[in-house]
Amino acid sequence: NHIASAAGTYKFQKEGVIMDLTFITGMYIPLVATACLIIGCIMKKWISDVDNKWIPTICCAAGALLACTAQQKFSVDIIVAGAVSGLASTGLHQLCRQTIDGRE
Repeated sequence: NHIASAAGTYKFQKEGVIMDLTFITGMYIPLVATACLIIGCIMKKWISDVDNKWIPTICCAAGALLACTAQQKFSVDIIVAGAVSGLASTGLHQLCRQTIDGRE
């Protein structure tokens, strides 16, 4: 079960425990997510040797690398934010694909 508050924060409740997951939205880097989305689409469409199960892992690593490049420094926060953004790009791809497939 999920709970959306008036402030737009998302909390998940299971067995009486509420987990606040809003900290993840602070880690999201739109530029990195967009770049990873493009990288993932290129791998899926034009590189047939890459198995689909590896695309999220590659996007995660690429996101970490791109975030460090964009920020021009290395820190754990930047690496994690880039990795989260890279993984978010795979979720964004699935959301778009399912939305488009649902309309046809």
